[in-house]
Amino acid sequence: MRSTFLNKLVALPVLLLPFTLNIIHSDAASSSLLSAQKEAESKGRTFFTSHDDIVSKARKEGKLWVSSRLGTSVSEPLINGFKQKYPFITEIRVQEIAGTAAFERFQLELQSGQAKGWDITHVPIDSISSYVPYLKKYDIFGMAKSGVLKIDPRMIHPSERNILSLTTGFRVAAYNRNLITEDKVPAKWEDFLKPEFKGKKFLLDIRPLGVASLVPDWGLEKTLAFARRLAAQQPVWSNMGGDGRNTLIANGEFALDPEANYHSVKRNMSKDRTGNLNFKIVEPVPTRVVDHLDGILATATSPNTALLWIEFLSSTEAQQIIDKYFPLRASLYSSGSAAEQELRGKELSVVDWNHFSKFEEYVTKIIEAYGFPRAEK
Repeated sequence: MRSTFLNKLVALPVLLLPFTLNIIHSDAASSSLLSAQKEAESKGRTFFTSHDDIVSKARKEGKLWVSSRLGTSVSEPLINGFKQKYPFITEIRVQEIAGTAAFERFQLELQSGQAKGWDITHVPIDSISSYVPYLKKYDIFGMAKSGVLKIDPRMIHPSERNILSLTTGFRVAAYNRNLITEDKVPAKWEDFLKPEFKGKKFLLDIRPLGVASLVPDWGLEKTLAFARRLAAQQPVWSNMGGDGRNTLIANGEFALDPEANYHSVKRNMSKDRTGNLNFKIVEPVPTRVVDHLDGILATATSPNTALLWIEFLSSTEAQQIIDKYFPLRASLYSSGSAAEQELRGKELSVVDWNHFSKFEEYVTKIIEAYGFPRAEK
């Protein structure tokens, strides 16, 4: 009897060990969250330590107004998905905003205090600094890193901490399969410097967004040296948009365009009755993960609902909707997205938040390296 009692007494701490470890882990997690909250608040940012707290506050708001660059074909299924997740949000209004003039008008309304009622705004890529003062100082980046919000932190501006990038764009080589076979299309960017591609053998955009996107992988000096040699290949310089260049390729007017947008080529391939248009991924793949941006306005009347909406936009469900209705533009950081699947295992040159701020500088210097080419009809 005594031996049995002692055995049970010895076993008791072992039985309690998992419970004790859970308490220690919980205390450590709580301490980490409180530390992150304190740091955020010291910088004037709002940081929630509990997702349930955000949901509880959102219940009292019950509505959401969004100004978005995504079209109605995307907005409606997003609204339906969000309502299924949070049925207590009874009113959701999403208004599309597009074009430079519309962005400038909205910015003026922000500055004059006339942009009332909106909770979330699209943030134009080239006007981030103008929008920052009007965005709510949530530490979305910190809450994502701490697991309070289920968002991949790479989708959030790491220094502003309250701007989300929803989509990804990357460049491929579009080609006419009747004029050049796939095995002859370069697999590496350096292959465009081969003698067989000299003398008006491929199109090249005078605004070198694709070539500029090589800087993160190659560095600026190597990219500039490459740009000079690329210009020496005597390409056909173009100032047409992506769809226009795709049409030229499909019609057989030119064989090759190394800087085509993936989503644009895929869209035009679905419309190409000739079946001539195709694409090939050239490595390193110029990939821009800072694309469609959203932020919560400081004047938001439903800021907590807006926070849940931002989180929802980054979810697999919402990213699948974006891939379907804003075709093939979902984030590289969303598992299973078109970009993530196409680029899996590829060498990438990623224009992330750090390079994004210097991107226009890259473009300007590459244009100089080209020698200021003139567009040709």
